[in-house]
Amino acid sequence: MAYLFSYGTLQKEQVQLETFGRLLEGEKDTLSGYKFHMLEITDSEVLRKSGQKYHPVLEFSGNDNDQVEGVLFEVTETEILQADEYEVDDYKRIETVFKSGRKGFIYVGKCSG
Repeated sequence: MAYLFSYGTLQKEQVQLETFGRLLEGEKDTLSGYKFHMLEITDSEVLRKSGQKYHPVLEFSGNDNDQVEGVLFEVTETEILQADEYEVDDYKRIETVFKSGRKGFIYVGKCSG
């Protein structure tokens, strides 16, 4: 089992069902030292699943006052790879530690982190 942090569209039931074939279970958590901005999505499949043209993307700030609220979902290794498919090329996956002390994966902008 692994942890995957969602601060955006992966929290949507429709996205979870279409990406993983199930609803994910998780707990609220906070990521410190990051902020996010909005990224325009052009991938038609991601647009169809999410229903959103703009998705948030994390950017490392190094400032502990910058905090992003989200949900830390329990996922399998296979589901991590499915999430990689969902996240477009503008994102990359890295591992970090959350306010709860748990370690998990986040998606940041390709030019960040």
